[in-house]
Amino acid sequence: METHAMHIVWDWNGTLFHDIDAVIGAANSAFAEIGLEPITLERYRELYCVPVPKFYERLMGRLPTDAEWLVMDEAFHRHYTEHRVGCGLAEGVEVLLEGWQAAGRSQSILSMYGHDDLIPLVRGFGIESRFVRVDGRTGPSGGSKSEHMVRHFAALEKVDPGRTVVIGDAVDDAIAARDAGAHAVLYTGGSHSRSSLEGAGVPVVDSLAEAVEVAGGIFFG
Repeated sequence: METHAMHIVWDWNGTLFHDIDAVIGAANSAFAEIGLEPITLERYRELYCVPVPKFYERLMGRLPTDAEWLVMDEAFHRHYTEHRVGCGLAEGVEVLLEGWQAAGRSQSILSMYGHDDLIPLVRGFGIESRFVRVDGRTGPSGGSKSEHMVRHFAALEKVDPGRTVVIGDAVDDAIAARDAGAHAVLYTGGSHSRSSLEGAGVPVVDSLAEAVEVAGGIFFG
């Protein structure tokens, strides 16, 4: 297959969008509303997992009830919307996206962030034209990314999952890639610790520039 057939599916939160400070701030604001102690970045990365109710189980020692989950989820997203205002793209993102596109290769975004919130945010950074498709989550939050990944590939034209690398900051990105028949590279700048990412059995990197380099190396050596 031609080299231009290679595709990257980018995660948004914690990957292209450097929002980990907003995530911690929103989490602690939400925790305060429900009587949980605040959490440090290191502790958050140690415990965080998807689906998110399992993360709360690790914090609370039990799974939240359906009613508790709705309160927690609403509180987090309400506070996140306030905290995200001060966040920007990860270092070097514009150059990486431009370079990949200029090389004749395609890329897209698949995020578990709500679709109606994601689109104006991507557009506001002036990078929407770099992607052949941008998909946020539709439906309730808290689930796995795998089902969304399968739908994402089904909607992409002339993209072979076997010639695709998913770049994200969560173990769930690697699982979703595997379930869709794609490759994955995980980045340490987001929600997971390096040790938890390494458990996914895929390359783990400390910068998005390295992620793109490793992604290219999967196919081009």
